[in-house]
Amino acid sequence: MMLNEGLRVIRKFDFLSSRPLPGRGDLAPPAAVLLPPLRAFDLHNRASTENEQEGCNQLRFLVKLALVMKLFSEFTDLSALYPALQHAVRIVVILIAAYISTRIIAKWVPRLRKRLVEQMTRRAGPDVELEKRAATLGGIFRKTINVCVWLLALVMVLREAGFDIGPLLAGAGVVGIAVGFGAQNLVTDVASGIFLLLENRVQINDVAIINGTGGLVEAINLRTITLRGLDGTLHVFTNGSINTLSNMTHSYSYYVFDIGVAYKEDTDRVVKVLASIADEMMREDEYKSCILEPLEVLGVDKFADSAVIIKVRIKTAPIKQWLVGREMNRRIKKKFDELGIEIPFPHVSLYFGEASKPVSLSLKELDREQLKVLIREVLEESKKQP
Repeated sequence: MMLNEGLRVIRKFDFLSSRPLPGRGDLAPPAAVLLPPLRAFDLHNRASTENEQEGCNQLRFLVKLALVMKLFSEFTDLSALYPALQHAVRIVVILIAAYISTRIIAKWVPRLRKRLVEQMTRRAGPDVELEKRAATLGGIFRKTINVCVWLLALVMVLREAGFDIGPLLAGAGVVGIAVGFGAQNLVTDVASGIFLLLENRVQINDVAIINGTGGLVEAINLRTITLRGLDGTLHVFTNGSINTLSNMTHSYSYYVFDIGVAYKEDTDRVVKVLASIADEMMREDEYKSCILEPLEVLGVDKFADSAVIIKVRIKTAPIKQWLVGREMNRRIKKKFDELGIEIPFPHVSLYFGEASKPVSLSLKELDREQLKVLIREVLEESKKQP
């Protein structure tokens, strides 16, 4: 009896349809789902009629549950939800992967910066500028990789969202080619600047010669390098245009002396005097930190018109060679004067030949007109000679 009542109620709500749930053909219709419990419930009530009121309540619950399932199956298309859920999950996974990648890069860059500082320190010794330079390079690498990661994630998200990324990629390629042709000098400057910073060939406060122009290095950027000349002129060079770069203060420096003495002087004595002056400077507190090694004598370099040239050099700390060289020049002049060592100056001897008559000049009483007449007579006599 209870089974017949339940079937009547179910038929009233039209639940005996044999149509399966939309999008889930493997599931039975709601009526088939409810029939087994109803049959079991009816057999139980036949054995005992005391729980009839409780059975009616359970029957009402089953009918309400079947009604909810019916309404859900009619108003919800599960086959349309599953692809959307899959794309949503993929988008979330892409964004999470991009975020994790950026965090890994943020932890990896400081280690890279430490390695760069170690490499630069081996080449040039410890310096505060090395840490700044490594921080600049690390920031550039981190930002570049982060931009690439998020651009790739954006393209993948747009594809999962159903957008056609083919035209977008084609347009980006065309724009990239146009920018590449228009800004190729800029790309060259930036690439050269990165290698200039990475190789550590020049630092701030170095004295360098770039393309034949010398000065103090004031700034090193990704695109340009700036020199300050001795007269205060500011020279700016793009990194891509640097053909030759000469660093005069990298690690250490030399000051080279070309000492000219008269032909009558003993060169060995002059060399001993020069070495004694350098040793004296190395013992002084003001200069012993600037001079790295004793004076190096290269020897007699050449015979000039009026002097014998002795070439020597002294090794100094970076950018200290001019301080040491100027002080040593001052002491050489005073020492040579004290010891009577002659420093010759250029002079010219005039010879008029055997046919010319001896001429005596008294410049104290000779005026301008008389000097002109005298020169004219000398020129006339030189013309008469065959």
